[in-house]
Amino acid sequence: MIKTKFKNLFLIKNKNFKDQRGYFKEIIRENKLKKKFPFLVMSYSKQNVVRGLHIQTKNSQGKFVTVIKGKIFDVAIDLRKNSKTFGKVYCCILSEKNTKSIFIPEGFAHGFQALEKENYVIYSCTKYREKNSEVTIDIYDKDLNIKWPIKKKIISKKDKKGITFQKYKEVYL
Repeated sequence: MIKTKFKNLFLIKNKNFKDQRGYFKEIIRENKLKKKFPFLVMSYSKQNVVRGLHIQTKNSQGKFVTVIKGKIFDVAIDLRKNSKTFGKVYCCILSEKNTKSIFIPEGFAHGFQALEKENYVIYSCTKYREKNSEVTIDIYDKDLNIKWPIKKKIISKKDKKGITFQKYKEVYL
């Protein structure tokens, strides 16, 4: 586990066991993170797709994110009100090749941009999704100043309606 400047946000270098048949990869070890992950989901995204930036305002989820095929530019924003890194952005590349995963604790908004033709992402979540408490933050927010690697983006209708970081602070904090 690789610590970051964000409390409880970890980058994980997974163990890969390769031989002539292919490879076997350890992805998540609950005993190391001391978290339970009852909700497992997967997404498939074409190149240029941006998903997020999502957070649940009630019963926020911690997320363990792994790419099983492809490559993504992953983004986490600290929205924990009393955190030293409140409002700061953490970005990294996750891919099948670099075998890295990320654990994003509760209280962070999360999103990513798909960088390859086919991208399969698994999310192990600490809580179930509560659709009615999900908020989307605008990926173009000037206060967050995220440097998305690909200019041309494919964004869902819902995510295009994301609110500003300032609006999030006014309404939810």
